[in-house]
Amino acid sequence: MGFEVETKDCTAVTDAELGELEALSSESPNAFPMGILSKQTEEWVLLTTARENGKLRGFVFSTLERIGGTPAVIMGLGAVIRNNKRNTTLRALMGEMYHRALMAFPDEDVVFGTTVITASGFEVFKDLSDELPRPGHKVSGEERAWGRRFAKRLGFTTLSYDDRNFIALGDGSRPCIFDHESLKPEKISLDVQKLFDNVDSGKGDAVVAFAWAMAEKLEKLGS
Repeated sequence: MGFEVETKDCTAVTDAELGELEALSSESPNAFPMGILSKQTEEWVLLTTARENGKLRGFVFSTLERIGGTPAVIMGLGAVIRNNKRNTTLRALMGEMYHRALMAFPDEDVVFGTTVITASGFEVFKDLSDELPRPGHKVSGEERAWGRRFAKRLGFTTLSYDDRNFIALGDGSRPCIFDHESLKPEKISLDVQKLFDNVDSGKGDAVVAFAWAMAEKLEKLGS
């Protein structure tokens, strides 16, 4: 039996469902308590869940909107269960993100953004293009501006955000990240891992990352 993916309005999320999110999150070193999870239902529009045989395997809060006229999918707090099917779970969640984006913004390029604290988090963008930050890339002014836009939308202040390195400095509280751990972290390049050298997740630091889905690619991914 495959994965069942559902997206619902955050206003319809029940306490029982929040309990499931908390239970899944508790299996990660980046566990989120009920108080933080409950707050997400007020800050985001949609909750997408992926289940296998009825059991929750992953979730992500999100909003689809236009930022400066450009279609965007902003993904807030999310988590993927750390079992041997985590990649399948991530694909299921992102497949739903692509479908929602395609329905909301047909025939348009869409930018996807989220917050991560390890190089594993970049696997969220494995089907997308021009992800930032990326090793060896000289960042343009427009790309820095996009980083600032996403940082603001994800709850960071301008003063706490380093737009050259895409690092949001924390205030001591835990950042609401998209929590995904690669099945094979040892295969992630050292150059990518170095992007996180100055990220102190214990202080609440995080990387604001984003990537693009061109209209033609999104049509394939979201169909």
